Amino acid sequence: MKHPLCKLSLYIILLFNIVQQSRAAGPAQAVALKCEYLVTPIGIDAKHPRLTWQMANANQGAAQSAYQVFVGTDSLAVSQGKGGNWMTAKTTSALNLITYNGKALQPFTKYYWRVQLWDEAGKKLAPSAVTSFETGMMEMRNWKGSWISDGKGIATQAAPYFRHDFKIAKTIKSARAYIAVAGLYEMYINGKKIGNHRLDPMYTRFDRRTLYVAYDVTANLQNGKNAVGVLLGNGWYNHQSTAVWYFHQAPWRGRPTFCMDLRITYTDGTTETVSSNTEWKTAFSPVVFNSIYTAEHYDARREQPGWNTPNFVDSAWKQVINRSAPSANIVAQSLQPIRNVEEIASKTITKLDNNLWVFDIDRNISGVSQITVKGDSGTVIRLKHAERLNKNGHVDQSNIDLHYRPTDDKDPFQTDIFILGGKGEETFMPKFNYKGFQYVEVSSSKPIQLTKESLKAYFMHSDVEPIGEVKSSNPTINQIWSATNHSYLSNLQGYPTDCPQREKNGWTGDAHIASETGLYNFDAITIYEKWLADHRDEQQPNGVLPSIIPTGGWGYEWGNGPDWTSTIAIIPWNIYLFYGDSKLLADSYTSIEKYVNHINDLYPSGLTTWGLGDWVPVKSVSPVELTSSVYYYTDANILAKAAKILGKQDDFVKYTALANKIKNVINAKYLNTQTGIYGQGLQTELSVPLFWGVVPDQFKSKVAANLAARVAADNFHLDVGILGAKAILSALSDNGYADVAYKVASQETFPSWGWWMVNGATTLYENWQIDAKSDISLNHIMFGEIGAWLFKGIAGIHPDADKAGFKNVILAPHFVPGLNEFTATHNGPHGKIISSWQRTASGVTYKVTIPANSTASIQLPAGKAYLGGKPIANFYQAKAGSYVFEVK
Repeated sequence: MKHPLCKLSLYIILLFNIVQQSRAAGPAQAVALKCEYLVTPIGIDAKHPRLTWQMANANQGAAQSAYQVFVGTDSLAVSQGKGGNWMTAKTTSALNLITYNGKALQPFTKYYWRVQLWDEAGKKLAPSAVTSFETGMMEMRNWKGSWISDGKGIATQAAPYFRHDFKIAKTIKSARAYIAVAGLYEMYINGKKIGNHRLDPMYTRFDRRTLYVAYDVTANLQNGKNAVGVLLGNGWYNHQSTAVWYFHQAPWRGRPTFCMDLRITYTDGTTETVSSNTEWKTAFSPVVFNSIYTAEHYDARREQPGWNTPNFVDSAWKQVINRSAPSANIVAQSLQPIRNVEEIASKTITKLDNNLWVFDIDRNISGVSQITVKGDSGTVIRLKHAERLNKNGHVDQSNIDLHYRPTDDKDPFQTDIFILGGKGEETFMPKFNYKGFQYVEVSSSKPIQLTKESLKAYFMHSDVEPIGEVKSSNPTINQIWSATNHSYLSNLQGYPTDCPQREKNGWTGDAHIASETGLYNFDAITIYEKWLADHRDEQQPNGVLPSIIPTGGWGYEWGNGPDWTSTIAIIPWNIYLFYGDSKLLADSYTSIEKYVNHINDLYPSGLTTWGLGDWVPVKSVSPVELTSSVYYYTDANILAKAAKILGKQDDFVKYTALANKIKNVINAKYLNTQTGIYGQGLQTELSVPLFWGVVPDQFKSKVAANLAARVAADNFHLDVGILGAKAILSALSDNGYADVAYKVASQETFPSWGWWMVNGATTLYENWQIDAKSDISLNHIMFGEIGAWLFKGIAGIHPDADKAGFKNVILAPHFVPGLNEFTATHNGPHGKIISSWQRTASGVTYKVTIPANSTASIQLPAGKAYLGGKPIANFYQAKAGSYVFEVK
């Protein structure tokens, strides 16, 4: 038999390998060093921080055989292979995640560290570059400042300024500012804003945990006179807008307050701390109203130029008052901040009337608009933000203002108000708010001139690193992937949210459904770790969690239940799978256990009716008892697996038995073993048990066949709500029907993801029906599982639970009919994974890259498989490197 590969194929293989090796050019060494998953963080509180790295080595089969870590306060000594604080022995291990275990870390200290690796042959590689991390307060007792406020009540609308002058007489070596706030803030030193963060600190349950942020302000200080200024906003701490969730009645509510230490180290070795205290002064700012929920109002006539500079005369300002700390748990904000990540120019401007214009930025975002305008003093500019237009061309908020309950007309929804100072060209961008919008309707009380360039927008979200990418031969699939990511980011604001306009709530169900999509595409572990700490803050002693987290009290009685609040188990488990890090599982273990035990107490039979069910279905409604019981099983199963990982053998036995009991009672009631049908055989009824592992092995093929048949009967269109949408594509592709799953995923007629795309969507919607009467936000993430499925179901990239963190990559691609090529990349803990296939005249060429220090279990589709011109089995265990397979 002649060899099936032609010379061209061999040339492609050779070229591919050369390209892959050139991409990894540079010395073989440890790279991408991070502490607590952050690059050179400042102000961490972890006493035993996690240190991670990747191995850069382009050689086929490259693996780490040993490591040695050096940590110390002397960067030169560390670079020379000495660790004054911690120096591990040469440790025979492939681990690239370790926990610091040296001398006790001291507060306010910069530690340098580097890693030395040895490869699979025992060869010593080039040492890594030296990097650093810096501790912050470490302990509450290290704060010197007092909590201060302006003494006004919660109904006061104007945002307060604070300022303080001080002198520096010595030569500065370094300076750090540490600021903890209940509310939001901007900080200035000598007239310049410190940092580029937005909406700091991140939202928490303020009376149980308060976050502080640290900055390097060495370059901002000067010899002689200095001034520090702080502007406080309400955020969620002093929620003045009224809506159905009663945040204005939150138990923590108060006038914004802060505590700050500005710690200066001089070249002579001495230190000085400039702190918040009653010597500071306060006055009202031009921010005359601010609401995280609705908008911001700014009166430029009230500006006080130079208020945050040393020579400003503050004799008319008032004294501040001391306040009690909002909580007894003030900890470092160790996560990626929110930023203005992307600037977006207006695509069009339409003049509707005298002094009335509509700007279109041509995409749906979370963020703010910025307007530059010139006009008379006192001119009132109103900027009304919305996702869509009505027939008359005006902005239309009727799809997003459903839950707003204003008491009067002074706080219009998503409408900034800018009153001009009349001093030439003026620019306004809100400081303490964000919105969800595509269109901005601008009206003016007096004649002004506007052009398309007068308004631009900023896409605001937690600035997490993109680590995944999808490209295919189907433009609609590419659009779906992009829109899913834009919805995910729009709803990542220091915690996962449902939508950026009418709610901004941390809905638990939306978040766990989208968590895999987030983890394939973005390095979001720090956001999830923060949010699971919010879970622990909010959990009732009996184990109950609210449906929105954080909450002011709403959500403990409605919307929660296993199908939603399984976040407490599912997200820590997904973090473990994607990062190979068990810390979040360990931190959450007691909370998962309390939650599972509570459900067991309420529903000892193993079946539970607690939950919302398959929210926003197309037409068919599946039983809540079935879906919620499956999630209850999932929680118990994760708890059992976590117990095993954490060495809790008795718990492993106990919760394995509970999980099996739940699975058995679900199947006893809902599975017809003769037909292989759950319930009535609806898409959700069949796919949810398949996806979450409830179906007994001997019935999987029959249930999957029934699901495929049901989908075909529905003309390969969806008939699911959000729980079914999470399950259906993987339930099909994991069980032999990837072609059916792709038909569903790539549909362009109602109801489908593609239906939204062909109708102009740039984000995912809240309802399959674009013209529905309710649930019609145009930027929701709850149907976002498809973003993960593109990695799993077509590229076939899966984490291996037995070797988590992609230590071993499971690759099971599907060369589905209707696609000519598909590429997915994911930069995991060990480096970039590439799964890429392309149809050829004789079959499919499948290219794989496996990062150094990892392996892959590759399951090729049916057909004759070849590697390097030689026939191979369709299952192939690969070491690190690049490979080109041919499947005929």
